[in-house]
Amino acid sequence: MYNLLPIRQFNKMLTCKLLCLASATCLSFSACAFSLENVIAKAEKLSKQAYVQPSKNIPDKLASLQFADYQKILFNHQKAYWGDRKSRFKLEFYHEGMYFDVPIKINEIVDNQVNPIKYDPSYFDLSQIKLDKLDNKNLGFAGFKVHYPINTPTKTDDEIFSALGGSYFRAVGKDQRYGLSARGLAIDTGEMSGEEFPRFKEFWIERPEPNQKHLIIYALLDSSSVTGAYKITLVPSVDTTITVQAKIFFRNSVKKLGIAPLTSMFLFGPNQPSPLLNYRPAMHDSNGLSILANNNEWIWRPLNNPKRLSFSSYSLENPKAFGLIQRDKGFDDYQDLDDHYEKRPSVWTEILGDWHKGRVELVEIPTADETNDNIVTFWVPEKKYKAGDVLDIKYRLHYSLHELQRYPDNIAKAVSTRLSLGDIKQANLIRKLDGSNAYVIDFAGPNLSETAPVKVLSSIYNGSIVSCDLQYNPDIKGWRVTVRFNVEDNKKATDIRIQLASQATNEVISETWSGQYPAQ
Repeated sequence: MYNLLPIRQFNKMLTCKLLCLASATCLSFSACAFSLENVIAKAEKLSKQAYVQPSKNIPDKLASLQFADYQKILFNHQKAYWGDRKSRFKLEFYHEGMYFDVPIKINEIVDNQVNPIKYDPSYFDLSQIKLDKLDNKNLGFAGFKVHYPINTPTKTDDEIFSALGGSYFRAVGKDQRYGLSARGLAIDTGEMSGEEFPRFKEFWIERPEPNQKHLIIYALLDSSSVTGAYKITLVPSVDTTITVQAKIFFRNSVKKLGIAPLTSMFLFGPNQPSPLLNYRPAMHDSNGLSILANNNEWIWRPLNNPKRLSFSSYSLENPKAFGLIQRDKGFDDYQDLDDHYEKRPSVWTEILGDWHKGRVELVEIPTADETNDNIVTFWVPEKKYKAGDVLDIKYRLHYSLHELQRYPDNIAKAVSTRLSLGDIKQANLIRKLDGSNAYVIDFAGPNLSETAPVKVLSSIYNGSIVSCDLQYNPDIKGWRVTVRFNVEDNKKATDIRIQLASQATNEVISETWSGQYPAQ
């Protein structure tokens, strides 16, 4: 006789799997583990329905809050989720308020069961904004944050991850402070038609085991043009990593799709000094865009705070990585005792799989205030996506204070960029200004030395290079390049490329410094 038990078990498992894929609701069988496939099924089903604008449900007193007041809504730490367990991870939540006015669903996955985490007013203290008597029992969560003992092993009050608003999320590693934000997706960023902001409308978070050192988060993305299923694997460490795996479904055609977007702030720095007197020499969460092309060329683009909306793009085929970098890491670089910009992490996007042809695009937006994120970068695929298309993406974000670990020894870095006015020469104590502008760029790296002469390779768009002067810099054991240039049309940006090459071999031995003098 045949043993029917394995067949029955197989049929049970198969039925469970099909039901999970069809309904995205996991049953109680152990074979039916909740996974990304469940969220994919939800996203695909949602993509075939008309987009529904989320409804706002908060009273005016919460909606009209300013950011400083919204920050005064405190979470009751005694009620941290998983706080009564031996887990290293703990969850806390954000209250609705200000423009975070649409509730999101947050679920916990326990033994493959999906359990909704219900909003409870007792989670929050609204007394500091004098709204503790407000009837808020029918409100919801605006987002959540994750705590983990990353700085002190015996404490779990270190906030390491935050998801709040749209598809935004932030993370930090050891001894870091929140800086730039990542997003699930960017659509039509900087376009005259206006930007579309997809949002994570629902999350599923796996309850971690007591000694588990990673956290798995699933998310459902929704907007008028797309839906998406995301798996976010958070690994807190000295350099925290977030691995993102996603499947995107297109409701409509998208003019400009931004994959793995990073959003940061650049107000001023040595390459673009503050127009107003300021005791701080720089204020920024990032000061450059770094790109690693498939041919192992490293590109460094110092950031600007332009007077007009500015776009830069780098056409590439199957790049290896890109990121927004905080290259200046000393307190003296900022002199800020409150915000400590030197502790803001660089975020490096490691591309997993083949992203084919496209471009890394950088959007710089004018701002007069450090509270505005005015820098956005992302990957734009060459392929145009239309209604009914599907896109699979995977990448890993690295949050680090130690960018040097990512550079090979044979590539010199542009460790500083400063702007100067023209050619300043001392001759008989007479200073001559010829009307040109100049960038002073210091390159450093273990392959540079005074006994190994180098030469400058340069090019310019919308201008002319007057001269490129080289001088050895013994303080950094590197070379200083002073590139003087004239602008052709000051209503357009001027792009300059500088590389160092060995005089002996002509081999390029530095990253490509790709600076842009903004339109005036």
